[in-house]
Amino acid sequence: MDIIRNDTHIDFMARRKIALIFSAVLILASIGSLVTRGLDFGLDFTGGTLIEISYPEAPDLANVRGALDEAGYENFSVQTFGTSRDIVVRLPPEVAAEEGADVSTAALEALESVDPGVEIRRVEFVGPQIGEELANQGGLALLYALAGILLYVSFRFQWRFAVGAVAALVHDVLIVVGLISLFRISFDLTVVAALLAVIGYSLNDTIVVYDRLRENFRVKRKGTARELTNLSINQMLSRTVMTSLTTLMVLIALFYFGGEIIHAFAYTLIVGVIVGTYSSIFVASTAALVLGVSKQDLMPVVKEGADQPDQEDLPARFRNT
Repeated sequence: MDIIRNDTHIDFMARRKIALIFSAVLILASIGSLVTRGLDFGLDFTGGTLIEISYPEAPDLANVRGALDEAGYENFSVQTFGTSRDIVVRLPPEVAAEEGADVSTAALEALESVDPGVEIRRVEFVGPQIGEELANQGGLALLYALAGILLYVSFRFQWRFAVGAVAALVHDVLIVVGLISLFRISFDLTVVAALLAVIGYSLNDTIVVYDRLRENFRVKRKGTARELTNLSINQMLSRTVMTSLTTLMVLIALFYFGGEIIHAFAYTLIVGVIVGTYSSIFVASTAALVLGVSKQDLMPVVKEGADQPDQEDLPARFRNT
């Protein structure tokens, strides 16, 4: 027995107004979180020194912060990393500039005054100029991706579809970044890579729906643009849902068992797959309809004397929906 029926006839477009209101609420909440809370930029963008430290037993973070305060450090952050016995200390870039390569040694000496069994697992340093360059390049990568997609979809389909695809992608990125801000997920280069992957995944789903819609516009004699959109989405629903579910299974496993280093990466992809699947069904298709896509926009140019393709009627379940 098939897990997902291939002959579904859900009237998605009848629910498009509710979906758009839901999307608008999510986007406004995301923008509000970005304005009020901002992003928790990682070391890649802020610059500074990251020291991963392991304790024999779970330390009291207040004592750790007190030891660093007594050593004269300022504007640092301390948080657990993976297990309760592992912590990460982030020091601002000016600390490394003052202390040089001995910054990790000095920090370790300060922490050993509280617990002699402390061990350094990892030390990373990124200069402030490099962090700023990485932030600029990451933002440009997202903009270049959206611009390239706009040109590609315009060339392959029609400008109305291109605007719909880019609208869906902007929708996805805003919501995903807003949720990253809301839950204070560290925003670093791995998250930027995940956002680019989300753009590609969401675009793939959207292109599949658009491709089927173009085919139905060309071969169906009857049916409005809304009815044909419903037909196209239902025809691709089984493929879309199964692809999303299998992808989510892998990402959830990475999220829980992949370790703290790829935690933010997996989280971003999980949210992106869910939002991208939703947007390819409701946002991209609705945007094309709002922009007035019609059969005439997608009908191939027929040369004089060429044979006409066979046409078939729209299934009865999609009429007058």
